Amino acid sequence: MRVGFIGLGMMGGSMALNCGAGGHGMTVHDLRREAAERHLKAGARWAGSPAEAAREAEIVFTSLPGPKEVEAVADGLFEAMQPGAAWFDLSTNSPTVVRRLSKRFAEKGVAMLDAPVSGGPAGARTRKLALWVGGDKTVFDKHKPVLDAIGDQVAYIGAIGAGSVAKLVHNAAGYAMQLALVELFTMGVKAGVPPLDLWAAIRQGSLGRQRSFDRLGDRYMQRAFDPANFALALGHKDVTLAIELARELGVPMRLANLTHAEMTDALNRGWQGRDARSFLLLQQERAGVEINVPAEEIQAVLKRDG
Repeated sequence: MRVGFIGLGMMGGSMALNCGAGGHGMTVHDLRREAAERHLKAGARWAGSPAEAAREAEIVFTSLPGPKEVEAVADGLFEAMQPGAAWFDLSTNSPTVVRRLSKRFAEKGVAMLDAPVSGGPAGARTRKLALWVGGDKTVFDKHKPVLDAIGDQVAYIGAIGAGSVAKLVHNAAGYAMQLALVELFTMGVKAGVPPLDLWAAIRQGSLGRQRSFDRLGDRYMQRAFDPANFALALGHKDVTLAIELARELGVPMRLANLTHAEMTDALNRGWQGRDARSFLLLQQERAGVEINVPAEEIQAVLKRDG
């Protein structure tokens, strides 16, 4: 398939090489021509502009820093792309921006799909990369062999913008979880436990042995808080003890204090005998959503993904 690839940075450069290695004819463009040297040596053709890269392409990929850069190349792509072609934006983008661009390009008969990636530079090099794709399912199915040349975990997850939503949830959650871990970890170190020993110990606990997002599927997504596996009253006691220790040590505990306040609100509702994670329902109420996924559907995903 004829591919136009725009953006040959730390992620895009490797993804473009893998795409070309998959047997697709490549035309590449970047703000710096030197970024394309290894692609040209591998047989790709250089384009002097995004429009030139897209003009004869059946599928166009963009891998750019963010919404501003994607919008900057959109006019050139719109001018050059032919009806029936498809544009997959691999950037971490705004769902609002990709939905607006998709609607605009559809008027010309060009499908635009968002396909942000996860796996970092190492994953981009080795093709150990997840792609979360939102847009027209028929277009996704048609071009999946090209996507498979870029990543080993390519998933269609819904309408246009769904991929970008998933990427933002994933990345922001990752930083928030790291902050929570570090907050408690610093307390443990200040309490006298050597960092390596503390890390080696806690990673073998119930949370440490589980993939981060798998825990959501256990009770939370099933709305299954009764009967309790571990009661909220006991969980509240544990967090209280941790906060008291941190106070003795003079360690700030912004996130732990917020967690304690949430758990206290749940206790005041009379939930002390429910599962310790039942306090997480409070955020669903504030967001105005109700999450309740059948257990068998969750198990099917876990079984599928190993």
